[in-house]
Amino acid sequence: MKAAALEDTTWSEDAVATIIGISHTQEIFTADDLARELRKAPFPNAVGIAFSQARRAGYIEPVSYTTSSQTARKHGVVRTWRRKVNEGFSL
Repeated sequence: MKAAALEDTTWSEDAVATIIGISHTQEIFTADDLARELRKAPFPNAVGIAFSQARRAGYIEPVSYTTSSQTARKHGVVRTWRRKVNEGFSL
């Protein structure tokens, strides 16, 4: 188990805030965009969790899929997202 001082306890909150910010500047975006904007995730599935949180909160919605631009992902498939605009209220 890691020492509490070494854990990145704010990464998830920062990731969701960054996802919201990206959604205001790019019509369509992926996890690759988040990786370029934010420090490295504390564990491998943290990025997916952050996107799920943003989706459940109503900030974003899935669009389609594309290939990743990250070399480490070896052009694997990633989901594309867009900002969700609710009637009478935009995020």
